[in-house]
Amino acid sequence: MNADEMLARLSRPLSPWRRVAAAVAAIGGGTGAAAIGVLWITEPQLPARTQVAFAGLVAIGLAWAGYGIWALTRRTPLFARDRVVAGWLAVGATTLLAVFTAAVAVARQRGWALPAVALALLLLAAVNLVRARAVRSELLRRKHELGG
Repeated sequence: MNADEMLARLSRPLSPWRRVAAAVAAIGGGTGAAAIGVLWITEPQLPARTQVAFAGLVAIGLAWAGYGIWALTRRTPLFARDRVVAGWLAVGATTLLAVFTAAVAVARQRGWALPAVALALLLLAAVNLVRARAVRSELLRRKHELGG
């Protein structure tokens, strides 16, 4: 197998499973952002902290929708760049969740189960990001070895 064949193999199209996952991210993020946005618009007298939470949720939904659209339009894994981007999105969203749930638990001085779950999800997202970066680094190393 020569270098061109190996590079072609490393940059093959997205698998059907990854296409479905990207479509779910795009549709789910867009739908979630739209639903929260409509709720936010129809309730103008919400407290400031609720409006900040809604803005954060809309931003997270739009970020996932953007990621899904980006991944679907690129049609190739881009040397696992899609995994790294998804990993960063997951870490960002779960960090916001962990901070928010911890702040609520501190303010109420009870209910530490949800912050513990959010922290576990953050840890899982961080592990996923580390794995995605390792896969990307390995693929880029192989590409460089092959002269690509």
